Amino acid sequence: MATTAVILVAAALIAAAILGVLVARRRSSPPPEPSTELVRAVDQMRHKMDELAQDLSEALERAERETRRNRLFGELGGTIDLEEIMDRVLDASMELPGFDAAMMVVEGQGGAPVVATRGMSPEETAKPPTSGVAGALSGTITVTYRYGRDQDITGTDLIRGGVFIPLVGRELRAIGTLSLFWRASDHEPEPEHIEQAESIAESSMASIENARRFGEARKLAETDALTGLYNQRYFHETLRREVMRAQRYERTLALVVFDLDDFKSINDEIGHLAGDRVLSQAAERLREAVRSVDIACRIGGDEFAVILPESTAADADQLYRRVHNSMRGTALGPDAQRLRISAGIAELEHGDTSAGLFERADGALYRAKDLGKDRADVARSSGQS
Repeated sequence: MATTAVILVAAALIAAAILGVLVARRRSSPPPEPSTELVRAVDQMRHKMDELAQDLSEALERAERETRRNRLFGELGGTIDLEEIMDRVLDASMELPGFDAAMMVVEGQGGAPVVATRGMSPEETAKPPTSGVAGALSGTITVTYRYGRDQDITGTDLIRGGVFIPLVGRELRAIGTLSLFWRASDHEPEPEHIEQAESIAESSMASIENARRFGEARKLAETDALTGLYNQRYFHETLRREVMRAQRYERTLALVVFDLDDFKSINDEIGHLAGDRVLSQAAERLREAVRSVDIACRIGGDEFAVILPESTAADADQLYRRVHNSMRGTALGPDAQRLRISAGIAELEHGDTSAGLFERADGALYRAKDLGKDRADVARSSGQS
């Protein structure tokens, strides 16, 4: 608001100055043809005012963009969610003139990149334009893309060029890239707009690094050190959340609780260190068998659990069979005994709590053990005895 007021005051002062010049000219040299001079003066005044209006409009637009960017930078410090930070950076970048699309890539947990885009088609997102430079960028580069002579790109909306800006962390190591693209065939970005994009990228780095450090700390707090699966605390928090969501939206939800059969005797026979390797192998088999939406956890010494959103008891039974078949390839001890696993399966019912769902799955696991082990049992309905 202060910037707008300054611009309006400047406009008033310039207009007053123009009027003063015209009055002075009329007093100093009386025109031989008053009507002609008046028309000329009015035309000059109109031309000056049009130029002034255009300058003021552009200045006001720049001031509004700057205000939004400043607000963005102020808001960035208030969140530690990496995806939210990336969304805000892309929103600010897309307000720069001359750019039609944007992409931001940040190194995530375990090296897997986190990607966010604006104005890009699914095909472009799946196979994004590159800088043409292998490895991390050492500085900002501008790229113009050429298409084959056999391609008729007239009238198409293809990306014609891009600016690639490295996201450099505190240790002077690139941890990602901010890329801005244009689709006009005769466009080249203005140097000042590239500088503004670099300023956005640089100003966001502190928030990005804070979010990444928080993500790493949260992962350590939620992960079982031996198996790499989620730990017991994360399991119970997530189960509670998934049960509430499923009940609210009337969705299906299933739970499988696994237990390695006779694991105590395994430890006694081959030792605790070898027993830890068995647990790691079992966790790996479990990780290979679950879907990307399933949540695999270690909830005890030799006990595991998988939460299956949008799934039924039949889906959970199929998961058990995949894990069971995979375990057949895991041999134990000098006599090459096969690793065996039992499971209890429960499907969410109306009115179930997370504790009730877990108790029914755990009860089914104990029945599977009583029935001879190396099998799965499905929990009875809570209304059955």
